[in-house]
Amino acid sequence: MMFATADCEHSLEEIHVSSTHATARPAAQRRALRNALIAATLALIAPVSHAGQAAAIPGLPNKNVVIVVPNTAGGPSDLVGRLIAPKLSETLRQNVVVDNRPSNNGVVAGEIAARGTPDGSVLAVGNTGTHAINATLYKRLSYDPVKDFTPIIGIISSGLVAVANPQLPAESIKELIAYAKKAPGKVIIAIAGATGEIATNALMQQGGFDMTKVNYKGGTPAVAALLSNESHLTLTNYSNVAGQVTAGKLKLIGVTSMKRDPLLPNVPTFVENGLEGYEVEMWYGLFAPVRTPAPVVQAYSREVARIVREPEVRDKLVAGGFEIILSDPQQFAARVKRDYEKFRKVILDHNMQLD
Repeated sequence: MMFATADCEHSLEEIHVSSTHATARPAAQRRALRNALIAATLALIAPVSHAGQAAAIPGLPNKNVVIVVPNTAGGPSDLVGRLIAPKLSETLRQNVVVDNRPSNNGVVAGEIAARGTPDGSVLAVGNTGTHAINATLYKRLSYDPVKDFTPIIGIISSGLVAVANPQLPAESIKELIAYAKKAPGKVIIAIAGATGEIATNALMQQGGFDMTKVNYKGGTPAVAALLSNESHLTLTNYSNVAGQVTAGKLKLIGVTSMKRDPLLPNVPTFVENGLEGYEVEMWYGLFAPVRTPAPVVQAYSREVARIVREPEVRDKLVAGGFEIILSDPQQFAARVKRDYEKFRKVILDHNMQLD
């Protein structure tokens, strides 16, 4: 199956799902609350026009810019936004604000950005999950993650790592599968985003075992769940866990890329652990609301590519375990379409759709 997203003091039996998760509200009430939040957010972040001023870069707007990020601070999407924002602010001579709107699989951020004014004043950091996967994963969304956005530039990509609480009695994916088969549902996996959801379902399907899934609003809270003993395992980007792994607070048991990560040469792939053809890769890039003029999209693509090539920015991304891709709008759109079609088949074939 091919896919292109505190020290531990307790025993495995003592690790449990936190009882603090809120009781689910009725669907209609959740939608009403979300719509009210989105309306308030759009009013709050409405970019300020600077009438009479010439744009600092031809083709780009002479008003403040908001970059909507679908996850909490600290994850790869946030890293991309916060590395780009101050550099864009310098060259545009306008304020560029990063607006974090975390939610399950980045849906709220997608709704906010899709409703933004299509003039270059509202941008969105998107990834494999928020765009290529969400378009099929959810049966009903108020926006279309593919049709309602214009790809600007693909920036970075990487595989995921399987990172575990040290109390999990498994040092590899093969050992995880064997342990989980002996105790169905006992292993708790923290789900971070749509790509994590798909990657987890594919792992369980190919491995023929079950885990208990708990959703979190991004990689940072999912990792926090490991550290606080709420879960045993998560699939995330290495940048989210590098410090904890180095400190011995968490352990790596596999990577989802087809080949071993050059930064992690001693960590085997899922394929090496018997899951033939298993590959999941996350890309991150910049999007604009659909109908954003082509000259604006092209100007942003060139400027962001210039920013990412600066040693200061490039080195931080590479140090996080990411490959710099810098695909132009046409190349990025083709990759989104290709992954959308691939993941659509996977989701429908394995009955993974969510309401």
